[in-house]
Amino acid sequence: MEIVAHGIDLVDCPRIAEMVERHGERFIDRVFTKAEQAYAKSTKNEIEKLAGRFAAKEAILKLMGTGWRGKIAWTDIEVVNNAMGQPEVTLTGEVERIAERLGIGHVSVSITHTANFAIASAVALAEKRNSHKNTKRIEVS
Repeated sequence: MEIVAHGIDLVDCPRIAEMVERHGERFIDRVFTKAEQAYAKSTKNEIEKLAGRFAAKEAILKLMGTGWRGKIAWTDIEVVNNAMGQPEVTLTGEVERIAERLGIGHVSVSITHTANFAIASAVALAEKRNSHKNTKRIEVS
């Protein structure tokens, strides 16, 4: 697999808290899947966890080059932790169709947060492509 795109996003946690306070469940249901909501609610720092998932979704849209528009729904991107605590991405709906069109086979994401900020970095991976004869490739393992 090779890296074909990267996206990064920084979110202000108090901004997410404000959105939750102002719009409540309407905001939460529009942006986060039930699994993401359950995970965040199970922690002592729910807003930080929500902000991290929000940043991850933004980072993924950036690596696809689309931003949030058209038929894309926030819940087309789900970020849940595996048994080891590592976030894993599942794409559905319009975002999945865009990823397939771009040849993206997997998205890897890393999230970190404090009480004030959440940041996520997302990397799109695809099967190796044939390189041009005049292109020199350097691969790191």
